Amino acid sequence: MKKDYDKEEIIQHVAQLLQEIPTSMEIVKDDSKKEKRFLYLARHMVEKAIKKDALLVSDDGRGIAIFFKMDGKGDGFWTEIINDLKLALNVTGIKKGLKALKSQKFVRQQRPNDGEYLYCWFWGILEGARGNTSDKTPYKMKDEMFRISKALQLPIYAETRIRKVSVAYRRYGFELLKKWKHPSGDLMYFLKYTPPKLDETS
Repeated sequence: MKKDYDKEEIIQHVAQLLQEIPTSMEIVKDDSKKEKRFLYLARHMVEKAIKKDALLVSDDGRGIAIFFKMDGKGDGFWTEIINDLKLALNVTGIKKGLKALKSQKFVRQQRPNDGEYLYCWFWGILEGARGNTSDKTPYKMKDEMFRISKALQLPIYAETRIRKVSVAYRRYGFELLKKWKHPSGDLMYFLKYTPPKLDETS
């Protein structure tokens, strides 16, 4: 994974990718400042990820993931964003924030309440690097996540409301835990990857 990335470039990429994700599209207030709101949200996410050593950037810079080690405590990141007044004013607006809280509480309840695990909060691939490209950015990122999971012997949890993304997760080896009809009307998929046990002789 790339270590010498340009933070501002990554923030721009995340802001772009967020506009394809149903949850972020829902919570970001739709007004004349929409582009600035996505940028503000992306900056918050990237800076938080850097602080927690949770940012993964592919070697080509076109794949970005935020991959947290969790301890089962806390309400989750979207809920944190909604609850943070500064973020609410700059990103969601109060009305949208309050509306999103109920569904985010349910989403958080699908992950463990205790014990450590890994949580893929965000994973985006820029359009030109998706699919069967020669550099295989998504596969290399998946391999890095699985390497971390195996080394730490911790499962990975993820959720998505994009069906083709859920199919990709399952193709990679994630197990589908649950489908849930989101209040918006679409389905949310909850997934888990369990790493193979370390060879005791290694």
